[in-house]
Amino acid sequence: MTDVSIVHVDDAILVLNKQAGLLSVPGRGEDKQDCLSRRVQKLYPDALVVHRLDMATSGLMVMARRNDAQRMLNEAFATRCVHKRYEAIVDGVIHPTRSGWQVIDLPIFLEWSQRPKRVIDMQQGKPSSTRWQVLEVNPVEQTTRLSLEPITGRSHQLRVHLQAIDHSILGDPLYGSPEVASKASRLLLHACMLEFSHPLSQQALRFTSPAPF
Repeated sequence: MTDVSIVHVDDAILVLNKQAGLLSVPGRGEDKQDCLSRRVQKLYPDALVVHRLDMATSGLMVMARRNDAQRMLNEAFATRCVHKRYEAIVDGVIHPTRSGWQVIDLPIFLEWSQRPKRVIDMQQGKPSSTRWQVLEVNPVEQTTRLSLEPITGRSHQLRVHLQAIDHSILGDPLYGSPEVASKASRLLLHACMLEFSHPLSQQALRFTSPAPF
């Protein structure tokens, strides 16, 4: 398949809107070869991977179209010069605070016996920080819509951190209880905003994608 949603394209970059349930890059095994990067490369053979989203997560991703652009974007991600924002609907009611944004600062560790699941481990975990803010509360459904900004970029970071504060993301079978996982047909996590400098022109770019839930 070559079904892709292209938000922006120029000589150096592609900005894409990944659907939930689609791998960002190929996985292990023949059944895991269909992915966003391969679909894009059928349309743009020069497309190069820069970062990825979890298979269950939807939203904005950027790919490079030149080696120098890929190198500069990789450096921008590594040095936290790329601003990312997500939206999620989580289990339970979280009342907004006057201060607005709050921070989860808990170290994340890959427990090999449980992989791909990550855990909070105060001794062995890597430093991990997430900013979050309440957008909307649904007292009837007992859920809360959050805005999330990962300061660090650990695998599964948002999912692990929200589980750690007892508000797992709806539709998450890996980090939520069976009840929480059954509350949505997909993981309700979407990469809704991406800000970075164009790797060649250095123009400030900002792309948005409304959450489809």
